[in-house]
Amino acid sequence: MTITPFTSRQSMPRRRVLGAALAAGAAVPLAAVAGPAWAAPAAAGAATGEPAPAPDRLTLPVPTGPYPVGTVQLRLVDRSRPDEIAGPGHFRELMAAVWYPAGNVDGYPPAPWMPAGALQAFLTDVGFGALAPLAPLTAGRVGAPVRRSAARLPVLVYSHGAHSHQGDHTIMVQELASHGYAVVTIAHQYDTYTEFPDGRIAVPSHDPRAPTMPGDFAADLRFVLDCVEQLAAGCNPDADRRTLPAGLLGSLDPDRMGAFGWSKGGTATACATLADRRIRAGLSIDGPMVMNPPLTGDLDRPFMMMTADFTRATDPAAAAFWSHLRGWRLDIRAQGAVHVSYGDNEALFAQVATVLGWSAQQLQAAIGTLDPDQAVKIQQAYPLAFFDEHLRHRHGHLLDGPSPAFPAVTFLP
Repeated sequence: MTITPFTSRQSMPRRRVLGAALAAGAAVPLAAVAGPAWAAPAAAGAATGEPAPAPDRLTLPVPTGPYPVGTVQLRLVDRSRPDEIAGPGHFRELMAAVWYPAGNVDGYPPAPWMPAGALQAFLTDVGFGALAPLAPLTAGRVGAPVRRSAARLPVLVYSHGAHSHQGDHTIMVQELASHGYAVVTIAHQYDTYTEFPDGRIAVPSHDPRAPTMPGDFAADLRFVLDCVEQLAAGCNPDADRRTLPAGLLGSLDPDRMGAFGWSKGGTATACATLADRRIRAGLSIDGPMVMNPPLTGDLDRPFMMMTADFTRATDPAAAAFWSHLRGWRLDIRAQGAVHVSYGDNEALFAQVATVLGWSAQQLQAAIGTLDPDQAVKIQQAYPLAFFDEHLRHRHGHLLDGPSPAFPAVTFLP
């Protein structure tokens, strides 16, 4: 499979994002780490004369919330949207995952970062196929029962970027779930890598009929909100009617829903928030904000932007969107951040650099100069503070202004 990168800044394809990392690591061929045994970089064991042990697998940071996390995959079919590519009688089909605070997780297996087939296709296309055996596991336990609570769970819906996948911001997703949110991640068919229950592996398409514009992503978001309402009403929206985790039906709160997304998913979040009042708060993670259909109207609900490459100072579309925000609004940027800095790449590439023997300069070429540990803490803290403020009415002080705990974060006027 070969993916041809888009050249528009609107989409910022994942292959282009990872291109810098591949270039940075070019001095250490991936073939050097292929096979059942991972070859350590030659310099790794220089002090002892012994090669440094390779990790069993990459890891994601443990969520900081008080609750364990459960997760379940759903196959959703939007019968209001025919699928021209699949042919007559077929409709828009999405995989989604619900992440939630769990009760007892004993005996429930950890969820993979990506399904195995989709992972291999994704890593092969971006030039890291040899890393597949090291893919991380998540904090989510597959099928674990939902934590019992007198109150329903506020709900967040997540939209990934171009040529990416629904697990791309797992650090953020499982962090929110560990603090009491239900988070639904979407795999936008024809612009993602995912795996269906029947074994089909979906990869990005270049068919001109493929619904891959931000407006198409926004329509997916709104359809998933419909599915959340079904779950809240006690109905199972899974197209295969598979058994759901105990306690999931009836546990979600349709009156407290928010949305967030990265890159094109951030633009889609803005589109969906403008169009659908069920989204009470929206968060864009470095979204280009080039909208299709074009931006019209104002937004009177809370919206936050975490920017890196697509700043209002350099990107007219981002500035235009900001001017349409009439409610609570905030724009922050971490010094040294790049387009991938608020996602899982910060944690994963820091480990990949060790495996492949990259220098500090090579790692910075891939993920920017923002310290990876600080970047992870930022993506755990700020989205949680934003949604706590506007969906739970829990006012903290993190969003009031610069914090000594996060010296890299600037509040943009």
